Amino acid sequence: MSQQPWALILGASSGFGEATAVELAGRGMNIFGVHLDRRETLPHAHEVQQHIRSAGREAVFFNMNAADDEKRAATVAQIRDAFEKTPGTVRVLLHSLAFGALKPLVGAGDVASKRQIEMTADVMGHSLVYWVHDLVANQLMRAGGRIYAMTSEGGAKAIPQYGPVSAAKAILEAHIRQLALELAPLGITANAILAGVTDTPALRKIPGQDKLVAFSKARNPHGRLTTPQDVAKCIGVLCHENTYWMTGNTIRVDGGEGSVA
Repeated sequence: MSQQPWALILGASSGFGEATAVELAGRGMNIFGVHLDRRETLPHAHEVQQHIRSAGREAVFFNMNAADDEKRAATVAQIRDAFEKTPGTVRVLLHSLAFGALKPLVGAGDVASKRQIEMTADVMGHSLVYWVHDLVANQLMRAGGRIYAMTSEGGAKAIPQYGPVSAAKAILEAHIRQLALELAPLGITANAILAGVTDTPALRKIPGQDKLVAFSKARNPHGRLTTPQDVAKCIGVLCHENTYWMTGNTIRVDGGEGSVA
């Protein structure tokens, strides 16, 4: 019996996660979505699910903290149970979690606490490893699987008040390289996606984001910001089975923004 292809999107209700969920649904994948929404934003998460279903695919969403060990284990168990009823495989995992402290590391003012720095690293960095481990250990992702993690220029550059997130992005990229090494014998690839500056809910929380936007528009050869759809379309292409030899990379999807000084 053939297995139904599923994508597991961490951060599925907005930004890159939302756009990629809809894109992959249009390419024939069912979607498991993990998101964290309160009452005021929950209607939009329902709209995303409806877009997926309108493409003729299944949408199973979990409103939870993706970095919670118990909730992750429960979600993986539900996926395993679903596959026992209808054979399926997690063909794609996208890590697009944007929840962290945006504060200076040092100074006399309001700086990031030890707890905030560690929380940011856990949610935006280490959680990738735990999800991958559970999927592979439960044989929910097999040969042909594709893992993607959203990073940013902050992983290699200093940005005011971005220190905790910069560290988390550097961690994320290191994990991607290591996962590429360890998963190669299983036929699973792992790559980081470095998008150009994009107008997402996460960007709007960065202090001084208006300056980042202006600088990005000025140096991008296309004269505009990257959009979530730009990135989602590229991920859709990268999911093709013929990309099996692309792994361990940080892939720029920025319209040439990063190539301009």
